[in-house]
Amino acid sequence: MILNNKKILVTGADGFIGSHLVEKLIDDGHEVKAFVYYNSFNSWGWLDSFPKEKLSKIEIFSGDVRDPNGVRTAMKNCDIVFHLAALIAIPYSYHSPDSYVDTNVKGTLNIIQAAKDLGVERVLVTSTSEVYGTAQYVPIDEKHPKQPQSPYSASKIGADCMADSFYRSFDMPITIVRPFNTYGPRQSARAIIPTIITQLLNGFDEINLGDLTPTRDLLYVKDTINGFIKIAETDSLIGHECNIATSSEISMQKMADTLIELINPNAKIIQDEDRMRPEKSEVFQLFGDNSKLIKHTDWKVEHSFEQGLQETIDWFSDKENLKHYKADIYNV
Repeated sequence: MILNNKKILVTGADGFIGSHLVEKLIDDGHEVKAFVYYNSFNSWGWLDSFPKEKLSKIEIFSGDVRDPNGVRTAMKNCDIVFHLAALIAIPYSYHSPDSYVDTNVKGTLNIIQAAKDLGVERVLVTSTSEVYGTAQYVPIDEKHPKQPQSPYSASKIGADCMADSFYRSFDMPITIVRPFNTYGPRQSARAIIPTIITQLLNGFDEINLGDLTPTRDLLYVKDTINGFIKIAETDSLIGHECNIATSSEISMQKMADTLIELINPNAKIIQDEDRMRPEKSEVFQLFGDNSKLIKHTDWKVEHSFEQGLQETIDWFSDKENLKHYKADIYNV
């Protein structure tokens, strides 16, 4: 599919990955409608940080993916939908699982039901590597068993299955896009890299973290959104699940040590029990297989881990950006 002359809806446009995707699509000259979460502050999330010239090119729709009526209104006259809106924090899912079912499962159902009724040409539903759980084999390809090791993971598995069922039942043009652990500017402090960077940049000598033994496949956000776009342009991936991954892994200990060395070599790590997942819920190894994505598209990793980390540190080092983060608390 050629994206030119198509109207593109991005849900979750106010968030981390969504805002980067909107920015890239606008920079590439596409017509974009940004679905942001309605709130009484009239905040558009990270889109508020865009320069006025760029923001003026975006059609903003404030709503809630849990509301099928608002979803249908937002999707009218749209040709392509990138569905990124979701609740994603794992610790929060432990005590508020209902909200994850409502947002992630029912919200996805609202998107694909409206897409079916309105004849949308292409829908990309965002999954997560957390659906795989701790690796049973590596690298993890799309055939790896799903393991719901948290209510968040279970809700995303449910959303993926709902999307897959609409492809099989109604021949809908749906692709399930599964990015591994994306990091970069604008990521929320519930993730480990912003947690470490914000503590270090605020001058903390003791960095509070959870378990550092797990490994992750860390993907810079610009590579992630490039993957989304390449998948949207590739008709041969309709009806597929598709990983976006680097096909590598790094331990959280090594990653934390790297950030400490780059920002404040004198800082020490303190293990905070409150930040530890229950043992059966912790995902200890994620190492993605990107061979399907590479087979079907010309996508490739364009940012090394070191380059991505440095760009992320540089962004957080701007006081105007750092002020949005509460480094002195555990951000669930």
